Amino acid sequence: MLVIAGHAHALTADEAKSIAIGETEDRMTALAKAVVNADEKTVAFIQALSDDQVKTQGDKVFVVQGDKAVDPVTGAALTLPADAEDVINNNQMRGELDNALAAAKLFSKDDAVRAASVKTLLAEPDENKLPIVEKAFAAETVPAIKAQLGLLRGALLVNSEDKAKRLDAIKTLAESSNPATKTVLLARLQNEPEADVKVALQAALDKVDAALAWGDKLGAVFSGISLGSILLLVALGLAITYGLMGVINMAHGELMMIGAYATYVVQTVFIKYFPGAFDWYLLAAVPVSFLASALVGAALERSVLRFLYGRPLETLLATWGISLMLQQGVRSLFGAQNVGVENPVWMSGGVQVLANLSLPYNRLVIIAFAVAVLLGVGWLIGRTRLGLFVRGVTQNRPIASCMGVNTARIDTYAFALGSGIAGLAGCALSQVGNVGPDLGQGYIVDAFMVVVLGGVGQLAGTVYAAMGLGILNKFLEGWTGAVLAKIAVLAFIIIFIQKRPQGIFAMKGRSAEA
Repeated sequence: MLVIAGHAHALTADEAKSIAIGETEDRMTALAKAVVNADEKTVAFIQALSDDQVKTQGDKVFVVQGDKAVDPVTGAALTLPADAEDVINNNQMRGELDNALAAAKLFSKDDAVRAASVKTLLAEPDENKLPIVEKAFAAETVPAIKAQLGLLRGALLVNSEDKAKRLDAIKTLAESSNPATKTVLLARLQNEPEADVKVALQAALDKVDAALAWGDKLGAVFSGISLGSILLLVALGLAITYGLMGVINMAHGELMMIGAYATYVVQTVFIKYFPGAFDWYLLAAVPVSFLASALVGAALERSVLRFLYGRPLETLLATWGISLMLQQGVRSLFGAQNVGVENPVWMSGGVQVLANLSLPYNRLVIIAFAVAVLLGVGWLIGRTRLGLFVRGVTQNRPIASCMGVNTARIDTYAFALGSGIAGLAGCALSQVGNVGPDLGQGYIVDAFMVVVLGGVGQLAGTVYAAMGLGILNKFLEGWTGAVLAKIAVLAFIIIFIQKRPQGIFAMKGRSAEA
């Protein structure tokens, strides 16, 4: 429900006709006049126009509601003529209708609705909305919303013909940290004829840029941590299969892909059989993606890799061939096109920290998920019997075998664990990107770089390398672009490995140099 401040003016038949019929410019002018003192019927009529529910016949206007027609002014039921025509709204008119609705919502009883309305109007300031903004500014009682309305008012007044009003508006806008304000100031700077006003505009721009800089820097750090958490998930499984077992698994990316497709299958099952519980499908997808990839990994180790231990070139070629087979198998089952995996409702949206910094919930969840997986893997390797056996076999296989450890079984368990973690990475990636047969190809090289940089067999090194490369990559992207940033990161890793071949942390043990 909208409550219009001041003395609302009731919608008249002439106003309805002027808004619905005629040239776009004339309709826009009539709309701007009507919204200043709009009553509830005016707002309802504008909404109907926006929803394509208005028809005309001659100079008569009808609002269509289902199979009935009503008068937009009185609300009385009408007979819809057979030759009634739809009102056609071009893109320009649709934009004006959206802005008019946003302006009308400035008087909503709901604080959130008013705040959202101000945000919408700030995105495309229109001087015609100044009267209604002035009225809303005078009526607003919530300080935060009033401050935003002041910024909106400044954005509208900055184009005023009155120099004093422009200078006053520039002073107000200089206190803003909203990216839309920078756009408004830049546009005015290009068209400003007065030299002293140009100086004021440039000073305001500098101040706004300084305020936005913190958001940009924090955004780059968050993006780096987000990328690092994804690299960490991808590399954790590889840290076991390659770092601990020494297997160069070129099919690791495809094991991730299997986890992502397992998530898609679980989503499909929930949509078909449990639609009411769809928002919780991801909780079921996590163990399913782990098991699917772990089983494929175990089968891969038992059928191929156990015959190739100690022969790295053959292992590389064999797993590369298997990766091609897995990709083709997925294409045959699901098609060559990407499939859609939807975020649950609780992962949609984000936290607005600053005007130009929003932290998406799906990224925050993935960061937390990566931390949970890391802690789980660390506990499993460092505190359990299986972890003890894996570490023993890794450090000295013959002695472990002499102590009664079934090394062949431990190899299978370890490889299945690494493959299952790859499946968890695929499950996480399905929430932030496309799921397709080529999903794993974009991460396999980066995952190997993380493991090698961190130190082969070192989980702590994997964490440092993943986060370091993620943040470094995002900061470089802001300066050089994505392609040059990738090249720079690769060059850094090559130089680092040349100077320190063992990586950030060197494995220590009887079979490895300190």
